[in-house]
Amino acid sequence: MAFSLGALFWIAFASLQAHADSIEPFVGDYVGSANVVDDDGSETPRDMSVSIHETKDGFNVSWKTTTYKPDGRVKAQSFSIDFKQSDRSDVYSAAMKRNVFGHEVPLDPMQGEPFVWGRIDGETLTVFSLFIDENGGYELQQFDRTLADGGLNLSFSRFRNGVKSRSVDTFLKKE
Repeated sequence: MAFSLGALFWIAFASLQAHADSIEPFVGDYVGSANVVDDDGSETPRDMSVSIHETKDGFNVSWKTTTYKPDGRVKAQSFSIDFKQSDRSDVYSAAMKRNVFGHEVPLDPMQGEPFVWGRIDGETLTVFSLFIDENGGYELQQFDRTLADGGLNLSFSRFRNGVKSRSVDTFLKKE
């Protein structure tokens, strides 16, 4: 079967459009709470929220955590990352800063910045963050957000040099 160059272009374009739409089932705002479990077995209560939205060139994942320390302190952190389609199907690169030419590029893990990427595998959106420390060791964080009735099941794990040091599993309700 022979295709013209124009037909091949439109087939490729339609394929890219299908990948761009794959974030659609995850789009929304979600909230929940859980106890984060550290490697020593201790638990810390945490409120969390995530917002997933389509952007012009891909999608954005923004999340916030509020941790309640045993001594009464409260620590809030917020993160927001834009993702763009990579050359690999259902794998997305993070565009977290602009280079001298104004193009969005990933951060540099060799400078202590996280290298972040995402993937969609079936009903799970996963975001990975890789940090390389001053001594060449590493920390890998994995956020699995799986579609569930009424929201998302969140599974978070943090590994330091291959050893799990923190985890949390909870349900985030769609608002």
